[in-house]
Amino acid sequence: MERNKVVLVDQYDQQLGEMDKLLAHQRGELHRAFSVFIFNSQGKMLIHQRASHKYHGGGLWTNACCSHPQMGEELKSAAQERLQFEMGLVCGLQHVHEFVYHAEVENNLIEHEYDHVFFGSTNQLPNPNPDEVSAFKWISVDDLLREVAEKPQEFTYWFKSVLEDLLMKIKDLTISLENTSQ
Repeated sequence: MERNKVVLVDQYDQQLGEMDKLLAHQRGELHRAFSVFIFNSQGKMLIHQRASHKYHGGGLWTNACCSHPQMGEELKSAAQERLQFEMGLVCGLQHVHEFVYHAEVENNLIEHEYDHVFFGSTNQLPNPNPDEVSAFKWISVDDLLREVAEKPQEFTYWFKSVLEDLLMKIKDLTISLENTSQ
């Protein structure tokens, strides 16, 4: 699916309309987005290096995939479709939380997103789309946190802004799921 538009929202994620994706990033308009984090059974996170030709974040490392739902598209379905398109993966996803961020990024663009975060688990080997992904790797959380601390310029802004909070939420969720299954 083409993802050339974004859904404009207010601070409560209430839909206001739609706009061309590049224009929204040039103006810094608040819009809906999603980010997908994937872990394997060893607890390693799948990260990928964005293709170098991407209009922002090119060549930077980030989570399994990110994108923007289109008008009328359900968030979870959009996230699953994009995960398959970008990484060649099909797996269940769970909504973890959402957050708003605003950051000036390269090429005079502004990220201002109401970002819905999903996570999933799979041991499948990714089959990445070369138009989207230059490289990928599975990495332990400790090694990832160390790499982000040592080389923050190699990671996307949104990934760095959500990483520690997301890891805490996943840990809390895992503990609560373990407690309910006993």
